[in-house]
Amino acid sequence: MGLLAERLGVRTPSLYKHVGGQEDLNRRIAALALGQAADAVGSAVQGRAGRDALAAAARAFRAFVLEHPGRYAATIGVEPSGPDDPLAASGQRLLDAFMAVLRGYTVAESDVDHALRMLRSLCHGFATLQSAGGFQWSADVDESFEWLIAFADRGLRAL
Repeated sequence: MGLLAERLGVRTPSLYKHVGGQEDLNRRIAALALGQAADAVGSAVQGRAGRDALAAAARAFRAFVLEHPGRYAATIGVEPSGPDDPLAASGQRLLDAFMAVLRGYTVAESDVDHALRMLRSLCHGFATLQSAGGFQWSADVDESFEWLIAFADRGLRAL
């Protein structure tokens, strides 16, 4: 908190008028980031269905992570404290955006959680690896990402 206060040009005690401490600050950053990701993905999928919605969601999510790697990292492993937690609302909005993608496919109710986890794993994994410089071989990263989208689309259509 001392470093943050220094960067903001205020005294550390002044920060505590606005946040309850480091944990509160981390939760607020996570809620902000999830909300921004939800806005990006939600806007991208609006009016789209099927592969078009999947591709738009995946690209929007990847772009958010690449543009804001620190904010996105703040969302990992943070659990809502309850239903009224802004983190829960932001997380639900992002989940709803990916649910909109799944509505363009025939996914059995019993498979929805699995399909959401698959989409999150693919998008999160690719974007965080790319953000960390994890793809250093010669194949074009954008081409690989489009291949991932096509792979996910084929899998979802095969259900």
